[in-house]
Amino acid sequence: MNMTDVFYGIGDFFQWTFKCMKGFGNGPNLVFWLIIGALIVTWLRMQSKFNQEAKNKGTLK
Repeated sequence: MNMTDVFYGIGDFFQWTFKCMKGFGNGPNLVFWLIIGALIVTWLRMQSKFNQEAKNKGTLK
């Protein structure tokens, strides 16, 4: 087994993976956007909490 076999094997695996992903349609994109949206909302809530705590204690934001 040489490196060419390894690289061809990796390429074949990715081609197979991408063929399977066509069947998923737009589902993975939707999942990623929902995860990103949830993380942004979580971050903004935490930031608001930290800003309020800094304001109450009189410390820098």
